[in-house]
Amino acid sequence: MNWDIIEGNWKQFKGNMKERWGKLTDDHLDTIAGKRDQLAGKIQEMYGVSKEEAEKQIKIFEESAQQKRQFRDS
Repeated sequence: MNWDIIEGNWKQFKGNMKERWGKLTDDHLDTIAGKRDQLAGKIQEMYGVSKEEAEKQIKIFEESAQQKRQFRDS
């Protein structure tokens, strides 16, 4: 999924992100405001993972969101 789609629909994706990364608060997600690099940084900070691991988790999230969207649209 193109990250621009997530960024453009940030409010819709915030709930999914809170389910995936429960340590992220509404304030964190409002500050991140769809910026992928800021999301990666906050995941690193809150979960104590490497940048590579944070990026891997985001990629998995993107793929999952794309699959859900394709299923919903079919």
